[in-house]
Amino acid sequence: MLFKTLPHVISNAARNLKKTYYVYILANKQGLFYTGVTNNLERRIIEHKSKLIPGFTLKYNITRLMYFCEFGYINDAIEWEKKVKDWRKEKKIALIKTINFELKDLAEELDFSSGKPDSK
Repeated sequence: MLFKTLPHVISNAARNLKKTYYVYILANKQGLFYTGVTNNLERRIIEHKSKLIPGFTLKYNITRLMYFCEFGYINDAIEWEKKVKDWRKEKKIALIKTINFELKDLAEELDFSSGKPDSK
């Protein structure tokens, strides 16, 4: 009986392990936004900038990293991503300005060599 429930227990335990996840906002020069979530910000931004991600960001050339925040649990990151996606443009800009007042591409300012996005 224990072995039948074990995969379920392991699955729940694995979901609760703390890792690092990022919610990020990209923009294009015309002011369109894309909000996403990833467990590897460096890889994901490189994919967007290299135009390896099909869909909305590729179609509208959305490659400028405007905002990101870190979470320890995927459920928290997904919840924040969903909230931000529902916001109007003005509210997203206000959020972006909390860490990026000049509205520049943060990817140009980040050092990904350590495996974590730290400012130069």
